[in-house]
Amino acid sequence: MPTQLTAADVRQSLNAHVADKAAEIRARYGPMLGWPELQRLLQDRAQVRYPCELVFDAAPLQAGECAHPVARGDRPEDGFTLFVHPAYQTQLPAVPLLALYQLVLVNYGAFASADDAETFGAGALGLSRDEYYRRLCELADQIKTGDPCVAP
Repeated sequence: MPTQLTAADVRQSLNAHVADKAAEIRARYGPMLGWPELQRLLQDRAQVRYPCELVFDAAPLQAGECAHPVARGDRPEDGFTLFVHPAYQTQLPAVPLLALYQLVLVNYGAFASADDAETFGAGALGLSRDEYYRRLCELADQIKTGDPCVAP
């Protein structure tokens, strides 16, 4: 009789997969994933499953939101626009922290959790989850939100 997977099993499996993908990104794009590396990463279908263009525009963001991907059509294959708050346009080295957190939504959709996003971003950047989360909060605080860390 086959073993039934629980929701916790599926969640743990996804988080392990996300950690593996983050390690691949770190190996491929180096220990310092900056703006140029992020641009190449967004074109890499082995790492970013669907087309994704980064745009600095706060119009589609909710109040206090730093970044969020928006589908371009009904199918993921149509691609995404990753909107990033324009406050970060002058801080290009910090943008990968925000983008990596959101890329789990591009790759995994609604299955992705905040835990997965933190695992992914921290792993790709070679940071502890606590350090990654702290840096995200510092960036979010710059736009004066009521909730400094907006989950995906």
